[in-house]
Amino acid sequence: MAREAPLADRMRPQTLTEILGQDEIVGKDTVLRRAIENDELFSMIFWGPPGTGKTTLARIIAKMTKSIFVQISAVTSGIGDLRQIVKKAFDERKFHGHRTILFVDEIHRWNKAQQDSFLPHVENGTIILIGATTENPSFEVISPLLSRCRVYILKRLQGEHIGRILKQALQDKKRGLGSYKVKIGKKALDLIIDASNGDGRTALNAIEIAVKGTPPDKQGVRHIQTRTIEEALQHRSLLYDKKGEEHYNVISAFIKSLRGSSPDGAVYWLARMLEAGEDARFIVRRMVILASEDIGNADPMALVVANAAAQAVEFVGLPEAQLNLAQAAVYLALAPKSNASYKALLAAKADVKKTMNQPVPLHLRNAVTGLMEDIGYGKDYKYSHDYTPDEGKQEYLPEELKNKKYYQPNKTLKK
Repeated sequence: MAREAPLADRMRPQTLTEILGQDEIVGKDTVLRRAIENDELFSMIFWGPPGTGKTTLARIIAKMTKSIFVQISAVTSGIGDLRQIVKKAFDERKFHGHRTILFVDEIHRWNKAQQDSFLPHVENGTIILIGATTENPSFEVISPLLSRCRVYILKRLQGEHIGRILKQALQDKKRGLGSYKVKIGKKALDLIIDASNGDGRTALNAIEIAVKGTPPDKQGVRHIQTRTIEEALQHRSLLYDKKGEEHYNVISAFIKSLRGSSPDGAVYWLARMLEAGEDARFIVRRMVILASEDIGNADPMALVVANAAAQAVEFVGLPEAQLNLAQAAVYLALAPKSNASYKALLAAKADVKKTMNQPVPLHLRNAVTGLMEDIGYGKDYKYSHDYTPDEGKQEYLPEELKNKKYYQPNKTLKK
């Protein structure tokens, strides 16, 4: 392998045994491992965060299989490229009996029409598809194609895995940085492990930049300081797609933290969204909804506070409005909780759908014409201000729903 290639590329695992952190899918006696070793492959999709080994696993399959292996990226390839690949794959299968594995990196970048175009070729076996994606296939891959593939989830690497990867990179003289004399302390290594966020590529890129960017001393030793590591990691970004699954995961965690009366959880997930560039209007809209759905009349001020935060977002704007959002989030988290109004609405809507257009009781109707008055509109209506609560009792629901109770105040939960 060329020494000019990035360290992360040079240090890719070469066998299934070298792959770390994915034992559930490629460990001994797993279905996928047996399929690879027996060269009995099927179409599949690898789903996982960046740097977890999706492309590496595909390359290992290419080495271990007897099939023709073609790799393309959905970012740079289109239907024209696919047609050429399919034609060649058809000929190889018909005239030479060879299968073709098509590896599509970042398959979520292909639109519906592009995915539709190679669906029949997967179905009839002209190609075996291996797709790689960082996005939830449920959102990004069309259902007909998804139903013909097995989805394998690659997990974020643990700290111990990142540590082993770094150690191997520093010791390997052929593929890694072993030809350099490197001295790096545990604190600097731990910083890489923690900051890499389970991404092996990020960790290897950071150590490579740090080693090559540190001049050797008189003895030829490169002393890697934490400050150098921090500089090498300064371009990290949060894993967050405002249209993908992580968007829904994080807002769900935020809302559940508010509902569960956890100000710490609420502030953390709020910070995650703000740091990732989430639309403040989206965040505060969900807070306004929660103020009525989960707090309601247990603390009516919650809706006032949430609406004030919404106004602050419009009036002040980011970044200053982050303070207003944080204040409101803490208030909503600590407020007593009641979903009684929400449950009352759901129950009433259920009866509306069930009973449909029930007539309004005559005593609740306004007699705006003489005819209406003659046939009983408004008759026997009790004007509430003229009676005591007990004297003024009357039915406010249609006859079929008489005496139905929708609003049932529940116990409030306080922190």
